[in-house]
Parts: sequence; C-alpha cells; structure tokens
Amino acid sequence: MIIPVRCFSCGKPISDKYEPYMQMRAEGIPINEIWEKLGIRRFCCKRMLTSHVEIVDDLLNFNRLQ
Repeated sequence: MIIPVRCFSCGKPISDKYEPYMQMRAEGIPINEIWEKLGIRRFCCKRMLTSHVEIVDDLLNFNRLQ
C-alpha cells in the first residue's frame, strides 16, 4: 500500500511528509522532534504516518489471478 495523500480524519495532506519521516526515524531522531519539524500536531495525522505498513514488495511475490 502506498501512503494516503490525505489524512482520513481531518483531510490534511500527509503524503509529502512520509519520506522525511522515515529518514528521520532511521537517523534516530526522537519522535517528538520529528513531529515538531514536520509540523504535525494532530493525533489523527500522527496515526496515519506511524501505523502505515509498506506491503507492495510483499504483494509482488504473488502471481496475478487471471
């Protein structure tokens, strides 16, 4: 699945923040600093980024049904 363009609850655009979020997490920056730098204040938007699971690579291992 790809990250949704907007938050399901409030409609704020969040897809542009996913890559910086993942880079900062890989660098070991504390999560509170990440939210502050990205300008994410609402719990619903934090949920969208935190709970996202990338499964596209796993789906490509299966054959298409015809």
